[in-house]
Amino acid sequence: MDGCQVGEDAVLALKLVDVDPRRAWKQAWELMSRSRLDRDHATASVAARAAGLAALHMTNLDTAVELLTQAVASARRTHSARLVSEALMSLAFILMRRGNTRRALRTIDAALTDLTGVDRARVLAQRGAIRQQLGHLDEALADYRAAMPTLRREQDWTWVQRVHSNRSVLYIYRSQLGPAAVELQSAEAVCRRYGLHLQLAFVYDNLAFLHVRRGDVPAALHWLDAAEQGHTSLGAQAGAVLLDRSELLMSVGLVAEARATAVRAVEEFTRLRRQILLPQAQLLVAETALLDGDATAARTAAEAAIRAFRAQQRPEWVALARYTALRCRLRDACGEPVTVPDLARAATALDSVGWTVPAMDARLVAARLALEQGDARRAESLLRRTGAVRRRGPVELRARAWHAEALRRLAQGSRRSAATALHAGIRVLEDYQATLPAADVRSTVSGHRADLVELGLRLALRSGRPRRVLVWAERGRATALLMQPLRPPDDPVLAQLLVELRAAVAQIEAARTAGRTPDGLISRQSGLERAIRDHVRALPGATVTARRPTADEIGSALGDAVLVEYVEHRDALFAVTIAGSRVRLTPLRPTAGVHALLSHVPFALRRLARRNPGRPADARAGAAMQLLDDAGTRLDDLLLQPLRQQIDGRPMVIVPTGPLQSILWGGLPSCAGRPVSVAPSAALWYQAATADARPGHVVVAAGPELPEAPVEAAAVAALYPGARLLTGAGATVGAVKAALGDCSVAHVAAHGRFRSDNPLFSSLRLVDGPLTVYDLDSLPRAPAVVVLAACDGGTSLVSAGDELLGLAAGFLAHGATALVGPLGPVCDGAMADLMIELHKELRAGTPPATALARVQDAVSQGPPAMRAAAASLVCLGAGHAAVPVRAA
Repeated sequence: MDGCQVGEDAVLALKLVDVDPRRAWKQAWELMSRSRLDRDHATASVAARAAGLAALHMTNLDTAVELLTQAVASARRTHSARLVSEALMSLAFILMRRGNTRRALRTIDAALTDLTGVDRARVLAQRGAIRQQLGHLDEALADYRAAMPTLRREQDWTWVQRVHSNRSVLYIYRSQLGPAAVELQSAEAVCRRYGLHLQLAFVYDNLAFLHVRRGDVPAALHWLDAAEQGHTSLGAQAGAVLLDRSELLMSVGLVAEARATAVRAVEEFTRLRRQILLPQAQLLVAETALLDGDATAARTAAEAAIRAFRAQQRPEWVALARYTALRCRLRDACGEPVTVPDLARAATALDSVGWTVPAMDARLVAARLALEQGDARRAESLLRRTGAVRRRGPVELRARAWHAEALRRLAQGSRRSAATALHAGIRVLEDYQATLPAADVRSTVSGHRADLVELGLRLALRSGRPRRVLVWAERGRATALLMQPLRPPDDPVLAQLLVELRAAVAQIEAARTAGRTPDGLISRQSGLERAIRDHVRALPGATVTARRPTADEIGSALGDAVLVEYVEHRDALFAVTIAGSRVRLTPLRPTAGVHALLSHVPFALRRLARRNPGRPADARAGAAMQLLDDAGTRLDDLLLQPLRQQIDGRPMVIVPTGPLQSILWGGLPSCAGRPVSVAPSAALWYQAATADARPGHVVVAAGPELPEAPVEAAAVAALYPGARLLTGAGATVGAVKAALGDCSVAHVAAHGRFRSDNPLFSSLRLVDGPLTVYDLDSLPRAPAVVVLAACDGGTSLVSAGDELLGLAAGFLAHGATALVGPLGPVCDGAMADLMIELHKELRAGTPPATALARVQDAVSQGPPAMRAAAASLVCLGAGHAAVPVRAA
C-alpha cells in the first residue's frame, strides 16, 4: 500500500468483517494493541478499520466512529494516500449512519483525492451508498454506474455485491420491482459463491423488503426470518429488520403489531445511535399510529421525523414525512383543515423526488376530497394521472384507485358503472386475501375494503332494493371464513412448537400453584406464540373460496325458516329478511341504544358465574338475572319486534354485525322456544346448510380441574352407544385432536379461555395443556356438530369487515356445520345438567338449534344461575338439520 507494509493478519481481519464480525472484532482488537506497541501505523490503521466496521454491526456507532477516527490518524502517520482514503471512506459511511450527513459527504469527497483504479471505484460505490441514504437517488445511481465496471474487472466481489444490493433497495423505493429482483439475484449469487455470510443476511433483508412491496406475505416473512437468523448467528445487530417487519405487518392490517414493532425500532436505533435510520422508524410510528386511530401521536411522530430528515439534508424523505403529517391533519377534525391544493402540492413534491406510489396516493386522496366538495372537474384532472395504478402497483393502492374511480363515475351520474368499479376494487383485495396462509392475516386484510363496501352499501340503501343491500352487506362480512386454506396435513415444525407451548403453559400453572413468580416462563410462552404466528404466516398461501349464494338460493335452502341479516351504516341499523322468495329491507333504530344495552351483559354474566360460598346464590344472582332480563327485553324491542311480521313464529337464522355478535339471543323474548342459528354471514350459513351429511361416531372429552366435567362427560357418552370417552390422563391434546378428526359429534367440557389479545391462541384446557385454534389446522375436517361446555366457547373477536377470530370461528372455518357454546363465563355446575339434556335431544335426532331451544325453554323458570347459563348458549352456524350418528 504505497510502499507501506500492512500485516497480513490485519488484512484478513478486514475481510472477515463481512463473514463473521465477532471474530473480526476480536482479531482486530488484538492487532491494534500489538501494532501500536510496535509503531506499525499501517497495520494499526487497517486493524482499527476492521474493528470499527465490526463495531457497526455489533455495538453502537459511537464506538465505530472512535475506532475509524483512530484508523484515519494512524493512516496519516504512514503518509499513504491510499490508506488515508480507505480509512476516510469507512469513516464517512459510519458518519452517515449516525446522521452526520454534511460531515459524511465532506469526508467521502476527501477520500476520493488522488485515488485511481479499484480504490477510486470503492470510494465511488461508498459515496453512492451515502447519497442513496440521503435520498439523492439519481446521483447515487451515477456513482454506482461509474464504479461497477472497475470493481468487476478487478474481481472485487465484496464491493460488487454491495452495489447490487444497494441498487436493489433504490429500485424498490422507486417501485421498480423487476430491476430490484434482478439486482438481488446477482447479489445473492456473489455472496454464496464467495462466502460473504454477513452480506448475505443483508441481501435476505432486502429480499424481504422486495416481497413486502409486492404484497407476498409468506415470502416476506420467510426472508425476514432468514435475515434475522443470519444477523444473530454472526453476532450482528438486526435492527433494520424491524423496519421491514413493521411495514409488512402494517400492509396486511396487523396495525397493533406493526406499531409495537416500529416503536421497538425507534428504541433500538436510539440506543445504538443509528441516527440515519431513526427518522425512518419515527415515520413508521406515525403511519401505524394513524392507522390505529391515534392522529395526535401520529402527527407528533411525523413532525419529529420531518425535523430529523431536514437536519440530515434528506429532502426526498422530508417530502414523504410532510405528506404523512398532512394525512394526520386530515384525520384531526379539530386541527387545521387540509385543502385539495395542499394535497395536490404534496403529490407534485413527491413526484419530483421519485416517490411515485405515495404521489399517486396523494392524488387519490385529493380527488376524493374534491368530489366530496362537489368539484368534479378538479377531481377528473387529478384522477387522469392515476388510471394506470388500478392495473398495477401495491394491492391496497389499486383498491383505493378503484374506489376513487367509483367516486368519479358517481359524480358523472353513473351509479351502475360506479358499482362495477367498487366490485373490481373488492375483487383485487379478495384475490390477494386468498393467497394469504394465516387466518389472522386474512381477517385483518378485510379492513382495506371498508371504504369500498361503505360506498356500495350507501348506494344500495339509497336504491331501497333489499337484494342489492344484501349483496353489499355480504361483500363486507366474514370473507376470510369462506377461504379454506390448502395445507399439507402434517406440519412437524408447527406440531413441535405447539408441544413446547403446552409444556410452557403447564410449567406456568405449576409455578403459580406453588406460589412462585413465573416471569421467565411467561417470556418463553410469548416467544413461542410469536414463533407459531410467524411460522404459520410464512407458509405458502393457497385457499379455496366458497362462492356467495344468491338471495333465491338462500331462500330455497331456508325451507320454513327466516334469515335476518343486520346491516349497520353510519350509526343507522337495518335488517334484511329472507323468507322463501320474499326479501325485505326494514329500517331499525340507531345503534347507540343497542351498544348501551350490551355494555351491561358481561357484568351480569360474570356475577352469575362467580362462586361465592359465603353468600346464598339467590342473594347475588337475583339482581344480575334481572339485569339480563331487562336488557333482553329492550334488545328484543329494538331488533326483533319491528320484524315480527317477517319472522312470524318461524325458525330463525340470524346474521349479526359488529357488537351484535355478542347478544345472548336465547335470552330475547322473541327467541323463546324458537330454534335460532347465528351465522357470521349468509354465505357461510348456506355453505354449512347445504353441505353433505357426514355420519360418524361421537367423541366426548373432559379437561382437568373441573369437578363436574368427568361426570358430565361420562353421562353424555353414555347416551351414545360406542362413544369414545377421553378423561383424566387420556384427555391429551393429541388424543382429542385425533378423535376430532374422525367423528360427527364432539363434546368437550373444559376450562375455556378467550384471548382478545391474540384470538388464535384462545383455547380449551386439556390435561397436557391448551388446545388452541392453531391445533385445528391439522384436522382433516372438524366434526359436524361441536358442543363446547367451556367459558367463552362461542366467543369470537370481531375485527374490521365483521371478520371473526376465536375457537368457535376456527371450528366453523374448518368445516363444522354447527357449534353450541356459551358467550361469556358460565357456572360449570349449572352447565353440566344443560349439556346432558341437550345431548338427549341430539341423540333423538333433534337438530342442534331446536335441541338448544327446547333446553332453554325447559329452564326458563329455573334458578337464576341455570337460566343465565342456558341464555348464554348460542348455536352458531347452521343448526336446523339433524346430524346422523353411527356407533363407533
